[in-house]
Amino acid sequence: MTTVRTRFAPSPTGYLHIGGLRSALYAYLFAKKNGGDFILRIEDTDRERFVEGATELIYRTLKDVGMYWDEGPDVGGEYGPYIQSERKDMYLPYAEQLVREGKAYYCFCSKEELEQRREEATARGETFKYDKHCLHLSQEEIQEKLNAGVPYVIRQNIPESGEASFDDIIYGHIAVDCKDLDDTILIKADGMPTYNFANVIDDHTMGITHVMRGNEYLASTPKYNLLYEALGWEKPVYIHMTQIMRDAQHKLSKRDGDASYEDFTSKGYLKEAIVNYVALLGWNPGDDRERFTLDELIDAFSIKGMSKSPAIFDPNKLTWLNAEYIRDLSPQEFTSHALPYYEKAGIAHMDKDILSSILQPRVEIFSQIPEMVDFLANLDEEYSIELFTNKKSKTNPEVSRSVLEMVIPILEALPSWDTTLIHDTLISLAQEKEMKNGTLLWPIRIAMAGKQVTPGGAVEIAALLGREETLRRLKLGLSKL
Repeated sequence: MTTVRTRFAPSPTGYLHIGGLRSALYAYLFAKKNGGDFILRIEDTDRERFVEGATELIYRTLKDVGMYWDEGPDVGGEYGPYIQSERKDMYLPYAEQLVREGKAYYCFCSKEELEQRREEATARGETFKYDKHCLHLSQEEIQEKLNAGVPYVIRQNIPESGEASFDDIIYGHIAVDCKDLDDTILIKADGMPTYNFANVIDDHTMGITHVMRGNEYLASTPKYNLLYEALGWEKPVYIHMTQIMRDAQHKLSKRDGDASYEDFTSKGYLKEAIVNYVALLGWNPGDDRERFTLDELIDAFSIKGMSKSPAIFDPNKLTWLNAEYIRDLSPQEFTSHALPYYEKAGIAHMDKDILSSILQPRVEIFSQIPEMVDFLANLDEEYSIELFTNKKSKTNPEVSRSVLEMVIPILEALPSWDTTLIHDTLISLAQEKEMKNGTLLWPIRIAMAGKQVTPGGAVEIAALLGREETLRRLKLGLSKL
């Protein structure tokens, strides 16, 4: 039985986009579910879009989420090299073989000539398609141009009649009329292969059994299959994935600046939540589960669950899922993720146990933390005394003044400053004065925070601020009243 071999073949043009991550994930899950191999190949022949350091970024992203490859540039394998530019010498011989067999041909048309024909076709209201002009050159004319060093490309000789077709696991049988296909360039003027040609050669020579990629390649696949047929090679199994859409009209696109994996992790999304959510963009487990570890995804993954319909990327759903993952962290894990944001907010010196207790139930993404706790580091001392009015707590400026006058000397006299003592002291005071807890605690919290909505109540805020800063803020609040 043939071993399943899938591949992820990204171009190093920047951060790994969500669509690319999903392509890698599905190829990885399918290979592992079927006891196969997952291959990483770097397709770097587009030197104009090449970004320095992007290859290392691809490695880091895949490793970060736990998708380790069985073969690739940095781990080797029997089918290397695994970087396309390092394979450049293998493509031309295949193209020349096709030329000898009449399945491809040298094209010497200049860019200017092609542009003129394109403009003429547009003027006639036609879609431009190369007219096979150079296919009809004699062998002597071709050799003369080659000897003279005239620049050329090698074009695929698409049949002028018949159909090109393939069967896709998701989309079924797809056929196109050959007369509608253009003679694709296989080798560019600089001697490098085009993406489509290199893709076919690499997939075959690396023994790829299942090609999983976005459905934007559905239109190109008939040409791919004509190449497989021309070279006498067995075709791989095709599995085209549905598009990921930003909304009903717009595709999620790296070129349009849509988010990458790095964008989300830098905002404080957990990698586990990102992978979990991306897995559900175009695949359904067949039950109502929404939470999966990577191992659970391998176990659950099935081609039958993949959809034809476009998947809408919903940031709100991802945020909800991320919040669920945050709730499941231990306090220590939460603190580890939150610490960079504590430092940014200027509160890294404060009690981490208290911070995790008040923030973990509320944070959906870690980047929310600085805004949520801004008052701890810097009180907006210009806050309005209207904040002291709260119908539910039955407070107003007058009530608040009496509370602060009563509380300040009692807190000043505490023998130590800890959460339990602060809590017990304030609650006992409320009971003694026959006040609702909220009536006592509301003015204290407003004076310390200068805002109505805060993570944590008066006791936690006081413990975080410390005795000196708490009393300073309470006295400032009293002076306003």
